[in-house]
Amino acid sequence: MRIDVLGAVRALRDDGSPVDLGGPRHREVLARLVAAEGRMVTTDTLVDDLWTDPPARAVGALRTFVAALRRALEPGRPPRTPPRLLVTEGPGYALRLPREDVDVHRFQDALVRARRDPGAVPDLDAAL
Repeated sequence: MRIDVLGAVRALRDDGSPVDLGGPRHREVLARLVAAEGRMVTTDTLVDDLWTDPPARAVGALRTFVAALRRALEPGRPPRTPPRLLVTEGPGYALRLPREDVDVHRFQDALVRARRDPGAVPDLDAAL
């Protein structure tokens, strides 16, 4: 699984085929979790990030988005087995992907290398 957020938010399977992530709110949830770099984001924070004026059933809608993202990201996961990628943690959710599987993290890591070693500058192009 690969997630891209530099440009359009998208997910690609290991074979390069696109994952249908759903609508704009689904993509916003995924992007927000990517921005957390593996840390848990509380439900309240996600609701506040998604809506300027949250609807009465915002938490329910968020749970629906997360459930749909889980189905999209792990289509072969048997029912009632814990998700591996988009996990519930405490009062929120976290995205568990290696840094090299997320474009923005690859770019950040390449930038750190390029600052230390000018010979690593071409890695920035590859990361983008």
